[in-house]
Order: sequence, then C-alpha cells, then structure tokens
Amino acid sequence: MTLYTIALLELSERRHQLTTSLLAVTLGIAAIVSVQTIAMRSAIEVAHQVDALGANIMILPKSATIDDYYKADLSTDQFTIPEAYVDKILFAKDEAGLEGVDNLSPKLSVPMEIEGRKFTLTGILPKNEFMAKAAWSGGVFDTPTACASDRKSIVEFNVAERLRRKPIDTLAPDQCLVGAELGEMMKLSKGSKTTMLGKAFTVIEVLPKTGTVDDGRVFAHLHTVQELSKKGRVINAIEIVGCCNAIAGGLVDKLNKLLPDAKVVTISQIVATQRTTNQLMHNLTYVFLIVIILVGGASIANYMYANVYERRREIGTLMALGAKASLISKLFLFKALVLGLGGGILGSLVGTAMAVILGPKIAHIPVMPIPKLMVLGILLSLVISLLASLFPARRAAKTDPCVAIQEI
Repeated sequence: MTLYTIALLELSERRHQLTTSLLAVTLGIAAIVSVQTIAMRSAIEVAHQVDALGANIMILPKSATIDDYYKADLSTDQFTIPEAYVDKILFAKDEAGLEGVDNLSPKLSVPMEIEGRKFTLTGILPKNEFMAKAAWSGGVFDTPTACASDRKSIVEFNVAERLRRKPIDTLAPDQCLVGAELGEMMKLSKGSKTTMLGKAFTVIEVLPKTGTVDDGRVFAHLHTVQELSKKGRVINAIEIVGCCNAIAGGLVDKLNKLLPDAKVVTISQIVATQRTTNQLMHNLTYVFLIVIILVGGASIANYMYANVYERRREIGTLMALGAKASLISKLFLFKALVLGLGGGILGSLVGTAMAVILGPKIAHIPVMPIPKLMVLGILLSLVISLLASLFPARRAAKTDPCVAIQEI
C-alpha cells in the first residue's frame, strides 16, 4: 500500500470532518472568484462603452445617477428632460459665446416589443448620433467631423471606401436602424419590415456590431419616437462632443449654469465613479481572503490536528517500523493537498457560476468566465491548505514512537 493510498483512505474514513473543511474552503474561494470576475468584467465593459460612446459630456435628468448613466435613457417620467434644452444650448453656442460644443446628440428610449420579444426603441437624430459615437463608424454613415482643434490629427478615410458608403443623414418616419444583435436574433436585414408600437417600419440598415447595449436596440427618428410614445417633446439624455480645451476651460460649469435643472457630467467623472465601484469590489475580495484564511485555514488546521491526535498510535507504529519523519509529514501534507485541490476546483466553479448568473443582475453587464481567476482560485486554495497543515504535519513527524506504542 502506497503513501498516497493511505492518505486517500484516511480522508474517506472521516467524511464528516472532510466535508466541513471542504465546504469552508469552497465557499471562501467561490466568494473571491465571483466578486473578482464581476469586478474585472465591469471594468472591461466600462472601458468598452466609453470607447464606443465617443461623446465626452452627458446631460442627464437630475434624478439619474452617474453609476447608471447608461440606464438613464430608459423611458420613465423621472428620467426625462425637455427637448428644448437642445435649442437652449445651440442658442448659447451661437449667440451667447458658448464655445467648445461640437455636436449635440439628443435621444429618447422607450420599451417596445417585436414578435413578443421586449427591446428598446431609441429615437435619435441620425447624423448627430453618429458623430457622438465612435463605434458607429463601421460603414453606414459618412466620416464624422471632429473638434476644431483636433481635426488636423484625424486620418482621412480611404476615398474608395467613402464612395462605397451611402451616408445616412436623415430617417423617414417609417424607417429604422437595427442593432447587430437584434438584427441577427430577429432575422432582420436591410429592407425588412417590422412593426413597433403599432407603426410599420422598414429597416434601412443593420448597424455594425459594437459590443454595447446598442447592439440590442432599434433606432428611429427622435420625433417619430416622441409621437409614438405620446410623451411630448422630451428626451432622456443629450450626448455632447466637446473640445478638450473647452472642457478644461470651464465648459461643464457653463452648461451647469445654463441648465440648472439637469445633471451635466463628463466621461472622466463617469469612469472615475465606476473605477471607485470596481475598486470597492476588489477591496471586498481582501475581506473574503481574510475570512477564508481565518475560517478555512482554521478548519483545515483543526481537522489535521484532530487527525494527528486520533492517529497517534498508528503514527507511532509506522515510525517504530522504520518510517521516517519526512514520510509522516508527506502523508499529512498530501491530504492537505487533496483537500485544497478539491476545494479550489469546486470553489472556482461555483464562484464562476455565481458571477455568470448574478453578474447581469448586480452589475447590469454580461459576465463571462475568466479562466485566469479560476486558476488563481485553485492555487490560493492549495496554498492555504498547505500552510494550515504545516504545524499539524510537523507535530505528527515529532511523535515519539515509544510513547505512542505504550497507548496501544
């Protein structure tokens, strides 16, 4: 009988203690892996959305939070502002010397259904919306203009590519644009017919895939959506492309004074807030780490100490028959290795499953497994199990065979 066989038999004979220690390690690793997975995916999603947004200033309803700025365009009465704010900004730009506003993109989103499936219909001014979103430059709009101070740095589109495209500057009342994901799911393509909010629409383009919430939306003209929703001349948000120099020179403060009943935030504020949230989630994993070290490590150490005490006569007999102290240590460390490996694998799988299932509900983002975190979870479990077993294994190796045999 080999050393490893003895260790496995020993573990199987004490299933209650084994289960308790295994559960403590599994839950600790699961908590760490799940929180870290959600935090990392959230950071990735924020970076992706910021890149796709293009606009660097957002004007939102006063009741909208920065954390949920992407949800602020949901159609509820508390999440609307007058469309007149757009004219107010344009007037200030043209008449009152408000400099640095290169583009305004108002939008209104309402829930709707297509063939029984719930989606979001977003009203836009197409050319303005494109100029505020970098991710829409994949082929259905003309080249965007840039901040006047930055135009020289823009690389011109290939001339042949620009001639191949047909710019979309306007949307007729019965026309719409469809996000890539929605188009694929509903089998919609250019020229397809669909009905939304009781009105027939023709799909004039399927937008390029962006990896953002826009992939699951339908876009129609802003005034058409306002008419269908019967909400009047209101919008949910205004995205602004502003010159960096103007923002640094107080553009945001000027907009706040111009629109005291709205909330004006910059992308840097949004990113900073989300980074703070992500950092809090990362810090939370340290709390779980302390818990697993204290609870999981103590549980394993207690299990090993009890095992040493219960098996002291067998240990003494083995040593009397010639077993070396190193062999006895290896026996207990191997049991710890099996316990740590099992807890690490189960914890990583459970934690990843929790993140995938609960992530969209907690962070409102799609969450996919991160293999690196699963591997780190297993390694962490192994390290904690081995460290917690060092002293019990050392005590077992120092057992006096004469004293142990006298107890037989």
